[in-house]
Amino acid sequence: MVAAKATGAEPATMEALKKYHTGNIYLSGRSQAGTAATAAVVSSATGTVSAATTGGLPLFVATDQEGGYVQVLSGPGFSTIPTALVQAGAGPVKLRADAAVWGKELRTAGVNVNLAPVLDTVTSPEFAPSNAPIGHFQREYGYTPSQVSSLGNAFADGMKDAGVAPVVKHFPGLGRVVPNTDVTSNVRDTATTRNDPNLEPFHAAIKNGAQWVMVSNAYYDRIDPANIAPFSPVVMDTMLRGDAGFKGIILSDDLCSAGQLEPWTDGERALNFFAAGGTMLVCADPASIPAMHQAVVRKAQGDPAFRARVDAAALTVLKVKAGP
Repeated sequence: MVAAKATGAEPATMEALKKYHTGNIYLSGRSQAGTAATAAVVSSATGTVSAATTGGLPLFVATDQEGGYVQVLSGPGFSTIPTALVQAGAGPVKLRADAAVWGKELRTAGVNVNLAPVLDTVTSPEFAPSNAPIGHFQREYGYTPSQVSSLGNAFADGMKDAGVAPVVKHFPGLGRVVPNTDVTSNVRDTATTRNDPNLEPFHAAIKNGAQWVMVSNAYYDRIDPANIAPFSPVVMDTMLRGDAGFKGIILSDDLCSAGQLEPWTDGERALNFFAAGGTMLVCADPASIPAMHQAVVRKAQGDPAFRARVDAAALTVLKVKAGP
């Protein structure tokens, strides 16, 4: 899933779709142009779909429409969505109805996947300002797993009601870290365990039919201290596939521009993610796609076990695209 600027896809994005067979996009940055202009941007990207590019299969078109500081699309036809912390005040019934409205706006613009809700549990209101990725921006739905589960999953249900697939994130949680993996390397969670209570919102989402889970870019010292989550078979295979019984798309967070990924080349990032059990890689920098594509193809051609991993990931995406 490659980034396409919400104001208009750049040549490198179009090349990723046409030449390197990237099967999905997400609208990035910020656009205030409204639903009609956004639909035109989406149409230009989805117009690349053909037998030669994506085997004729449609693109998933995603964006980050959480609300508050994280709302990519605005302008005529789009609501101004409050932060998750403010959304929570509406209660689950009203929030589900509100999210259905926001989801219908996305569908009008051609978007069928929302990279939301955030199901990370920030440990306390006092800690929230120090929690750079989530609490600092009021992206949390509350400070207990039950609050986050009830309200975050109400948002997810509203998106589903509108025909937009919610992506629950950032498994297994970013509510206890201090730095932000987008801009800092070696970000570590020193508390979360394999059977942590803060996993409850994710488990509830999966039981409720969520087809997408985004994995965080942090290290989890009490789960797999040697590997960041998107390179961790414990996080993706053992916890998500095994413990949670998840059968859908394990989506990475951005593996191309995030500070946490600095130690690895583009090719290594792709190989590590798929080898560890990832399904769909998110890339914020289209210029990274050629190296990633070439590395995956080369390894798959010479390594039957890796090829089986890639085939399984592709099949999972195809199943979700085919629908229930």
